[in-house]
Amino acid sequence: MNIAIVGTGYVGLVSGACFADTGACVTCVDVDEKKIQHLLRGDIPIYEPGLDELVKKNVKAGRLKFTTDLASILNDQQIVFSAVGTPPDEDGSADLQYVLQVARTIGENLNRYMVVVTKSTVPVGTARKVRATIQEELNKRRVDIQFDVASNPEFLKEGNAIKDFMSPDRVVVGVESSRAQEILTRLYKPFLVNNFRVIFMDIPSAEMTKYAANSMLATRISFMNDIANLCEKVGADVNMVRQGIGSDTRIGRKFLYAGCGYGGSCFPKDVKAIIKTADDNGYSMEVLKAVERVNARQKGILFTKLKQVYGDESLTGKTIALWGLSFKPETDDMRESTALVMIDLLLKAGSTIRAYDPAAMVECKRRLGDDGIIYCKDMYDAVLGADALLLLTEWKEFRLPSWEVVGKAMKRKVIIDGRNIFDPQELEAAGFIYHCIGR
Repeated sequence: MNIAIVGTGYVGLVSGACFADTGACVTCVDVDEKKIQHLLRGDIPIYEPGLDELVKKNVKAGRLKFTTDLASILNDQQIVFSAVGTPPDEDGSADLQYVLQVARTIGENLNRYMVVVTKSTVPVGTARKVRATIQEELNKRRVDIQFDVASNPEFLKEGNAIKDFMSPDRVVVGVESSRAQEILTRLYKPFLVNNFRVIFMDIPSAEMTKYAANSMLATRISFMNDIANLCEKVGADVNMVRQGIGSDTRIGRKFLYAGCGYGGSCFPKDVKAIIKTADDNGYSMEVLKAVERVNARQKGILFTKLKQVYGDESLTGKTIALWGLSFKPETDDMRESTALVMIDLLLKAGSTIRAYDPAAMVECKRRLGDDGIIYCKDMYDAVLGADALLLLTEWKEFRLPSWEVVGKAMKRKVIIDGRNIFDPQELEAAGFIYHCIGR
């Protein structure tokens, strides 16, 4: 089966490499010539465990190719996936200009039946706009060519994307014809031979499913952060509360961890988009608006705790160590990360930052430069002379440090744990002032 994937960002590149690994002939398309040249040389522009090897393997086998010219390869394909970016506008709505440009290019060049699938996260009604855009271009050409549109939202977790793609718990596909359903069933069957679970539905429901899923997960995170903040005030332990409510099968254990806020490319953007969609349709999503407020407040909670530790003492001139810059482990993605909020607050307070992250150092320097930020070679280098250590991202290598080494390196033994991964008794016994979330 020949397929094209337009957009070589996180979703497009992972999808292309995984489809190719099952034997499909995949051409990934991007307008960024520099990115395509890097990919042709085997340089992967994103950090995702296992992706480098998977891309190189399938390029070598001839199943994965890269180009900047969609028009030249379009009519050799049975399916074209649109996986281009949908960045949020200032009002929170998804910017569909790139999605519609792909549709326009297809309409200008289409000369045989194919299925056009939107894989980007898009608002309800986008497939209708894609169909109208393609049809408009066909009408301009005065040709009658059949095509189908479909919606196939992705549910990949950064840091675990290849496993999620190869062994999905579900594949959601919105279709408008039995012909499109049959083609997409054949495409996905290799991934689900042991548990064949493609959920077919109408296109608007598929588009809504992606937003609803991410909004539910974001809600659980903000709910637990609200509970954690209350736990601190009443003397409860949020970890005990999490175990107590997570054992209820109606609730479950996942996404009940308190912390210093969620980030990334999906949750913040998708919550804003679904709120805007509701507003545009005369309905107010009050729960999700509260979810946003809680998350915005939570991203500054470690700064509040740091100021409480120092009381009337100014943070100006203090050296603050940061462990973790990415929004979660196993990625270099800093979009909407808590680190961005913390760095801004600390620099405005006049502090110097010593930062370390196993993957996101280059990305942080690209975003923020090095004014007031010292990029360190490892986690022990980061705490050298520090007045406090803030743990922002729960990378595995941070879980069992040598506290003796950390204590000797720091100027003052203050640790504020934004992900609740350290043992309070152990740290207090070692002479540290320790604060965390909800305990």
